[in-house]
Amino acid sequence: MKLYFTRHGKTEWNQELRFQGMTGDSPLLPTSYEEIKLLGQTIKNVPFEKIFSSTSLRARKTAEGINQELEQPVEIIFTDELKELGLGKLEGQSIMEMRKIYSDEMNHMRYRLDRYNPEVFQGEPIEQAISRISSVVQAAVDTGDGPYLFVGHGASLTAAIQSLSGKELGELRSMGGLKNNSLSILETKNDEKEQSYTLKLWNDDSFLQ
Repeated sequence: MKLYFTRHGKTEWNQELRFQGMTGDSPLLPTSYEEIKLLGQTIKNVPFEKIFSSTSLRARKTAEGINQELEQPVEIIFTDELKELGLGKLEGQSIMEMRKIYSDEMNHMRYRLDRYNPEVFQGEPIEQAISRISSVVQAAVDTGDGPYLFVGHGASLTAAIQSLSGKELGELRSMGGLKNNSLSILETKNDEKEQSYTLKLWNDDSFLQ
């Protein structure tokens, strides 16, 4: 079974270099709708069983835009479990300004998640974000034949995909973070005693060029 993943389209806060996080949200840029359309056209012939999306507006709009381009549109399941990593006091703030205040944790969040401790700004532990997203993926795999599309967010989805593929906490950012409207694919086999996932495609946005 193939599992497809994408990060939402680029937003105003992405452009302004502001943290969004779990509760922060901002509108998609006008140009993002065309990129969402291009992504949808790229995967329009994939016979998805369902789409799973974060409930955040930026992800909802992305999932709905993709679905409109599919040859066979499907049901979209919206779930809070696919939301972005909770960033506490950082949400809505300037990334550059927050780096001055929380330089160590910003570097750990970007490069070394095994050292990441968000308690100082009341953020969500990365292990918790990985667990909630992985539970959605695993439940989908357990209950249907797929393929499925998951629409989520940069920090949480990057960590969850890489974790599912078998990487340790300190390696989850070794291939960088997901770009907006990029495509990643995990493949799994249902006949194995222990579920395993193989990363087949990572962070591809060549169709947007």
